[in-house]
Amino acid sequence: MKIRLLMLLCLLLCFSGVVSAQTTAIRAGHVVDPATGTVADNQIILVSEGKITAVGAGLTIPDGASVIDLSEAWVLPGLMDVHTHLTFSIPLGQFIEAPYLTESSALRGMRGLLNARLVLEAGFTVVKEIGNSANYADTDMRRAIERGWFPGPTVLNAGKIIAPFGGQSQNIPLEQGPFWQFEYIDADTADEIRKAVRENIYYGANTIKLVTDNSAFYYTEEQIRAAVEEAHRAGVTVAVHSVHDDSARNVILAGADSIEHGFELSDDILSLMKEKGTVLVGTDFPAEHLKAMGDGYSDLGGQIIDRLRRAHQIGVKMAFGTDVVVDLPGRTRADMMLDYLDVWLAAGVPPASILKAMTTNAAELLRIQDQRGTIAPGLAADIIATPKNPLDDIHTLRNVNFVMKDGKIIKQ
Repeated sequence: MKIRLLMLLCLLLCFSGVVSAQTTAIRAGHVVDPATGTVADNQIILVSEGKITAVGAGLTIPDGASVIDLSEAWVLPGLMDVHTHLTFSIPLGQFIEAPYLTESSALRGMRGLLNARLVLEAGFTVVKEIGNSANYADTDMRRAIERGWFPGPTVLNAGKIIAPFGGQSQNIPLEQGPFWQFEYIDADTADEIRKAVRENIYYGANTIKLVTDNSAFYYTEEQIRAAVEEAHRAGVTVAVHSVHDDSARNVILAGADSIEHGFELSDDILSLMKEKGTVLVGTDFPAEHLKAMGDGYSDLGGQIIDRLRRAHQIGVKMAFGTDVVVDLPGRTRADMMLDYLDVWLAAGVPPASILKAMTTNAAELLRIQDQRGTIAPGLAADIIATPKNPLDDIHTLRNVNFVMKDGKIIKQ
């Protein structure tokens, strides 16, 4: 009996040692809360098994805990980009369909894994991969990251984009065949749209994207509602590419979660978005990016800044999304995503609102606010640090010097 008790005691002591060894304590000089735009000084953040277990001043650090000293840094939740194309890149000077014809799904997936690592190291701990991922290369990229085979952010992926016949291509000769179906699902009725949503989910998508107003015809309110009903029933969100007022009104009234782009939206439609709670993911391209995308885009810069300014003034809820699809020479995908900060500043959006769009608002749009997006007990330990206060200088996000993902140190 005594031997059994001694063995049990030894096991308990060993277990206790394992638990404390798994605890990480972060000494945080300044903890930023993007939801409120406030800073709490001299905080201790305790992390165990990938989650934050406690946050506060004067907390006792458990014996045996690993201690990270960020006492001179500003500590904040990881950044989010809710409109990415990590697996996709249009070669400079070529047309959007070029990768459909020249790159396999496997190659696209490998590009995605490279970009996933780069954006994570830059502080983006969550992304929404919004389509143009060949035959579900985004699903395979996400699963490889989830299994721990490669480093990367939390990924929500849309699979194939659902659109009226032709996807986002136009005037393709009949003899070429429907090659766009490498990237898109053609759906022209409410029933076809419902089936497309189900097909995407079957192949691993955990969010849905539609394209409307990319041609002379666009989805009706009824057709978009079919996608929304089907997706929401499965617990996933719906984003809709929409640029003009007429199509955007249908998107809003149908109950979609977000409008992507919305470059030409009027104040009336922006006000309707605010009323209905539709989130604007503006993909507010910098001028250099527009120039690289070709002559058809170079005049959009002023229009984008004007729409962004009006959306902010009206009070539309906005989430940060970039839509980088052309890789500039000598630049990483993460570098280019952060170029968008200058556009938000040019539109008069203050740093606190930009940071909220990159964290709190993004998490709420993705419906993961109870899992990620703030530094609080019970949430995933997605934590980054910067040398300056991003509420004062948003450009300090270019100098993220610490990244923790699900409690694992990625960069220090």
